[in-house]
Amino acid sequence: MSLPVFAHTIQRFIFKFCAQPWAWVTSTIALLIGLPTFVVLSSLFIPQPELWSHLGETVLPRYLQNSLWLSLGVSVGTSLLGVSTAWLVSMCQFPGRRFFEWGLLLPLAAPAYLLAYIYTDWLEYFGPVQTTLRQWGGWESANDYWFPPIRSLGGAIVLFSLVLYPYIYLITKVAFAEQGRKTLEASRSLGRSPWQSFFAVALPLARPAWMAGLALVLMETLNDFGTVQYFGVETFTTGIYRTWFGLGERVGATQLAAMLLLGILSLLLMERWGRRQSQYFQTDAPQSFSPHLLRGGRALLAIVTCSLPILLGLLLPGTLLVLLTVDNWERSVNAKFWDLIGHSLTLAIVTGLLAVILGLILGYGVRLNPQRVVRGSVRLVGMGYAIPGAVIAVGLLLPVSWLDQGLDLLQKGIKNPFLLSGTAIVLVVGYLVRFLSVALGAIESSLARISPSLDQAARSLGHNPLQTLLRVHVPLLRGGLLTAMMLVFVDVMKELPATIVLRPFNFDTLAIRVYQYASDERLAEAAAPALTILLVGLLPVIGLSWQIIVGQQQRSSAQG
Repeated sequence: MSLPVFAHTIQRFIFKFCAQPWAWVTSTIALLIGLPTFVVLSSLFIPQPELWSHLGETVLPRYLQNSLWLSLGVSVGTSLLGVSTAWLVSMCQFPGRRFFEWGLLLPLAAPAYLLAYIYTDWLEYFGPVQTTLRQWGGWESANDYWFPPIRSLGGAIVLFSLVLYPYIYLITKVAFAEQGRKTLEASRSLGRSPWQSFFAVALPLARPAWMAGLALVLMETLNDFGTVQYFGVETFTTGIYRTWFGLGERVGATQLAAMLLLGILSLLLMERWGRRQSQYFQTDAPQSFSPHLLRGGRALLAIVTCSLPILLGLLLPGTLLVLLTVDNWERSVNAKFWDLIGHSLTLAIVTGLLAVILGLILGYGVRLNPQRVVRGSVRLVGMGYAIPGAVIAVGLLLPVSWLDQGLDLLQKGIKNPFLLSGTAIVLVVGYLVRFLSVALGAIESSLARISPSLDQAARSLGHNPLQTLLRVHVPLLRGGLLTAMMLVFVDVMKELPATIVLRPFNFDTLAIRVYQYASDERLAEAAAPALTILLVGLLPVIGLSWQIIVGQQQRSSAQG
């Protein structure tokens, strides 16, 4: 292609792209949301030989080792819990199966850092468990007996496994339920037992779903700050904060964040590559499958297997929080507590509304202009949830500080280098970068169910795209918009890593106050804020469980 022809092609593309307002508005919003990611990755091109020499000789190997061991341990733990329970409730019949089918989702409401604070207070040396053991055994000190340390890498792996296994459970349960009846019956006819059929047929067929859930688990694990910091496990996330605030090295912290971000992106690419390379097809459509009836000891073992994750991941810590809150009502439920609720609710509501508005613009922009540039820019927004909060905070503070410097130069005689830094605006933007993809996913799935013929009918009546969106799509999307709002609301209430760095001075949220009180060993005062976060987190989980129950009833009615 000659240079004039190439220039003419580029000119036509630019003219066509700019002639469509929704296209450039959608792409502009997506690129602005993705700016922190670009800032973090660009830091890799800034040479810092002395800093990296120091980190490489001191803490970097430990960050890498702990992050790898934590990821490996959580992968094993969540896979064991998620896959086994998904198989039991999908393919076996035992007492309580209907309850466990939705009840196993409930631990997803509990952030890992809440369990870390509660179980540490309960299982530490001066906690009720070890105190009772010393009284029963007549022991006088820790040298007289052995008790597994809760504040350790192993303790972090267990707690992460208890709260993150529902990601694998939910996706693999659907995969097991959709497997063809004839495939499993053929395995049984060849003399394989139900468990042999599980390992030889069902598990390989569910592998893509299992890997997709595992990718979500690992992203949540690497994003965590509260649990690993409280347990003294040095990972990349804690290293970012230590390098930034301890050593005062912004560029070094940004480069650590870039390494963590590249690791997350590698997980996503590996997961997609694995799905492409491992394709499993079923020759028969999903049909009702007679579950394997469990009796006696096997039924009891199934009940215990499904009960333990719910008990340890939600019921026990929730009960302890309720007791702590009631016993310390006057200390924990005071004026400061209501201020914290006000701050958290304000941030969650504002972020949720903005996320719904921006997600609606992006989703509708792709619907109107399914061009490669538009779709690619929106997919960049979809990566936000995979980016740890610490990475977003680092990537956002640098451009905000540059903007502050530019605005400061424009002022005449007024010097204020912190016009935006340390304000709630930056905190809300950070939340949007991380959670806009959650709202976008809910809105896009709802938009996909609206027939394009409605758009054509509205246009034929003289409505422009904006009028069509407001008068046709928004009323039909009411449920999807409410779901998107609720999901973002709950995520903002629980978010800790980004909030620690980006929050305004003297503007604490429930998550921040729980973290501060727990760090000062004042769990009694942290009980009410922690219980509030837990109860709020139950809202989307209960909603999802309700959808599962309704879906089961509809399928039963259809089959009947």
